[in-house]
Amino acid sequence: MEKLKIVGGNRLYGEVKISTAKNAILPIMAASLLINGETKILDFPHFSDCYTMLEILEKFGAKTSIVNESVKIESTNIKSFVIETSLAEKMRSSFFTFGAILARCGKAIFSYPGGCNIGSRPVDMHIKAFKDLGIDIVEKHGYIYAERKNFSGGVVYLDFPSVGVTENVMMLACTLNGLTVIKNPAKEPEIVDLQNFLNCAGAKIEGAGTDVITIQGVGKLLNGISYTCIGDRIIAGTYAIATSCVGGIVKLNNINPTHLQDLIDKLRKADICVIESKDSISIIAERRPTSIPIVQTMPYPYFPTDLQSQFTVMQSISKGNSIIVENIFESRLGYVSQLTKMGAKIKVKNNIAFVEGVETLLGAEVYAPDLRAGAGLVIAGLCAKGYTTINNVHFIDRGYESIEKELSSLGANIIREKNN
Repeated sequence: MEKLKIVGGNRLYGEVKISTAKNAILPIMAASLLINGETKILDFPHFSDCYTMLEILEKFGAKTSIVNESVKIESTNIKSFVIETSLAEKMRSSFFTFGAILARCGKAIFSYPGGCNIGSRPVDMHIKAFKDLGIDIVEKHGYIYAERKNFSGGVVYLDFPSVGVTENVMMLACTLNGLTVIKNPAKEPEIVDLQNFLNCAGAKIEGAGTDVITIQGVGKLLNGISYTCIGDRIIAGTYAIATSCVGGIVKLNNINPTHLQDLIDKLRKADICVIESKDSISIIAERRPTSIPIVQTMPYPYFPTDLQSQFTVMQSISKGNSIIVENIFESRLGYVSQLTKMGAKIKVKNNIAFVEGVETLLGAEVYAPDLRAGAGLVIAGLCAKGYTTINNVHFIDRGYESIEKELSSLGANIIREKNN
C-alpha cells in the first residue's frame, strides 16, 4: 500500500501530454476478442485497470505483450468464455468483454462485476438489451449465463443512455446477421472511438454520438488492426481544474476541446481563461475562482460525473456558494467527509452537496474512497495550507498514470511513499 504526500500552495506551470483515455481503451481492448488475429493499440497507458483487462483477456486465451509503449493482443485461440468472481470484482469494466466474448464464442458465463464503491450499477440494462437481440439469459448462483441462439439483429431501446450497454451491444451486433438499431444510446466520445475502431476492423456502424446507432452485421472482422485511441478527457479535466484551483498556466496536449466543452464553459464562468486549439487546451488562472451557482452531472455532452468530485473541490475554495447535484451515481458524494476534514464547508443531503466557498483548505490525512474522489482529494491537497497525506492510492492508479510525476513536472510538491 502506498500514499501520496503533498505540500500545498505551489502554482502550476508547463505542459502535459494527456495519456490515452481509460474509458476508450478498455472497451477497445475487449473488442479485440472479435478479431481472429493481432490487435495493436498504440500509446498504451499504464493504468492498473488496463493491466487487469490484459489479465482478463489472457484468461479467455488471448496472448498479450507490451512493446515500445504499444500493446499487442493476439486473439486467434480464444478457448474460454467464463469470467470468474476474482477477476470480475476487480473492476466494473470487466463487463465490457461480455458482448465480445458472446459474439466470439456463442456463449458466456460471467460473475457480477465490481469496481469503485460509488453506488449501484446494475447489469439489468445489459441483460435486457441482450434479450432484445434474442440472447438466452439465466441468472443463478451469482453468475450470468448467456447463449447466442439468434443470429439476426434487432432493435434495442435504452431507458438510460448507458455507456457500457451501448458498447456491449455494438460489439455483439457486429457479428449478427442483419441490422441492429440502438435507440437512445450513450453519446460519449469513447462510443465514437469504439465505432471508429470496429469500423477499421471491418464493421459497418453508423451514428455513434447521435440519438441512433445502426450496426449492419458482417459476421467476422478483419484478422489484424493497429489503432490509436483518443486522449483522456477526464485526466485533462482533472488537471484543468487543479490549475484553476491553485493558479498558474498549463497547456494540456493530446485532447480534443469539444470533448470537454461543458467543463470549459463552466471554467470560463468561474473567471478562468481557457484557450482552445485543435488538440490542446491551455488554462490561465490568475485569481481565485468564482462559484458556479449550480452544477448537475448528466450524460454526455453535459457535465460528467467523473469530474464531479474534482469540481466540487474547486467550488469549495471559490468565492460564493454552489450546489452540486449528482444525478448518475447515488453514492458518489461519499468523499465529502474527507474534504470537510480539510476545512471545506459542505453539507450533503441525498445526492446534493451544498458548498460554501472558503479562502483556503488545510492539510490533513485523508483516504481516497474511489478513483475520481481520490483525484479530487489530490487537488484539495495541492491548494491546502501545509501537509496532506492521501491513502488508498491504488484507487487513483486505476485511472491516472503516476499522477505525482505529472503534477511534479508542473511544479507541484507531491511525492509517493510506501506505508510503513
